[in-house]
Amino acid sequence: MRLIPVPAFEDNYIWLVIGEDGRTAIVDPGESVPVEEALERLNLKPVAILLTHHHADHVGGVKALRERYHLPVYGPAHEARALVTHPLEGGDTVDLPGIGCFDVLFTPGHTLGHIVFHAPGVLLCGDTLFTAGCGRLFEGSAAQMADALGRIARLPDETKVYCAHEYTADNLRFARHAEPENAKIRAREQDTAERRSRGEPTVPSTLGLEKETNPFLRLDNPSLLAGAERHAGHPLRTDAERFAAVRHWKDVFDGLV
Repeated sequence: MRLIPVPAFEDNYIWLVIGEDGRTAIVDPGESVPVEEALERLNLKPVAILLTHHHADHVGGVKALRERYHLPVYGPAHEARALVTHPLEGGDTVDLPGIGCFDVLFTPGHTLGHIVFHAPGVLLCGDTLFTAGCGRLFEGSAAQMADALGRIARLPDETKVYCAHEYTADNLRFARHAEPENAKIRAREQDTAERRSRGEPTVPSTLGLEKETNPFLRLDNPSLLAGAERHAGHPLRTDAERFAAVRHWKDVFDGLV
């Protein structure tokens, strides 16, 4: 399979997963028009829609795409029930003939029913894991998100991370603030700036790169942990406590609280 991004809104990516004979799965279509234009331009045949969660910028185009192409919609069993035709739980698989087979991981945190899709070398992670960051806790708990990210981190380092937003530059500013001596973060910032200056996406990254530069996959790093404990004002002993402190630290840094 090969994947190409369709830009949407200000910073969304709708991913097209392309297999044999142009057969294509559409991932998190927040709007329909750019998807339809890309399918026509590239002469692709849509065969399915994959949804990670219910937020409007991920599902807003589903109705129009279903009506035009008569597609099955694979998505979380506990969200977007009016749109999903094939509800999925963690541990399920989705076999798309000519494209590939995906394992479904249940990753609540950003929303209570969020799922991600994993195939060898590919992670379609919606808003759970971002490049150099992670999703905010709109519905779930810190314990849920810490557990979800921990399970993702156990996937192979060469896994490519296909998240749904172009947030890398903003996320790296906090990563450098939180871990100022990490040279790999500074190098990634430079690479990101060069790519964006050329109008190129910074997604996908690899899980190995995320483990080196993403604060939310580095909760056991001594330097990061020390900074998080200074911010929290007390020791952080569990993964949930550490995640909650770093998430709050970033929200404050971004002016979101």
